[in-house]
Amino acid sequence: MSLPEHHEHGERAASGGRLLMGVAWALLLLGLWLWGREVTDVRHGISSPTTGDMAAVGRPLGVELPPAVRPLGNARPQRLDVPALGVRAPVMSRGLDPGGAIDAPPYGRPGTVGWYEGGVRPGAAGTALLVGHVDTETRPAVFYHLSEIRPGAAVRVVRDDGTVAEFTVEDVQVFARDRFDARKAYGVRQSGRAELRLITCGGSFDRGSRTYTANVVVSAYLSGTGHRAGR
Repeated sequence: MSLPEHHEHGERAASGGRLLMGVAWALLLLGLWLWGREVTDVRHGISSPTTGDMAAVGRPLGVELPPAVRPLGNARPQRLDVPALGVRAPVMSRGLDPGGAIDAPPYGRPGTVGWYEGGVRPGAAGTALLVGHVDTETRPAVFYHLSEIRPGAAVRVVRDDGTVAEFTVEDVQVFARDRFDARKAYGVRQSGRAELRLITCGGSFDRGSRTYTANVVVSAYLSGTGHRAGR
């Protein structure tokens, strides 16, 4: 996969904000959903191709996913490991910006993953949210290959109590901006489980709005636990 064509000198002045806009767009919808507002009223005048459930294409036939395990207690995330993508990234806490969107990691830290600390802690019951950039103006960022992950892949979150929450990916979806369903993207799939969402930009880069046309949402659930080495 090559870097997008929009990495041109004439657009460098705007590039510092485009990644934040791309991630924050979907997370703004999350904020609206959390406060019980109607996400169907949030529309953007961008024409983009309809995208659907990538898991239907990528799910290996005959591969059974492991059962879910009991949720863990509350502990803060410190590192995210996704072996299939070669990701081993620090996690930083993020809150909401003045506009009601979750702050993505700073543009100058493209290798860092942001965790919405106002929500669920990874490994605890409910849906925990992790967000990362897809690229920078010169190179891929932490979630550049996120759309390539497939069901059955392992995702591990190292927590500050020494435990490791081990998740299994169950599906990958790409939501077009004008067809985004916040409840489907962020809602709990099965009551009582510890679930995880990994979120980044997707689709193509829209030069008019300086944002991406879609968002990639990876859904996973707690399927095992471990302990950090040395504990």
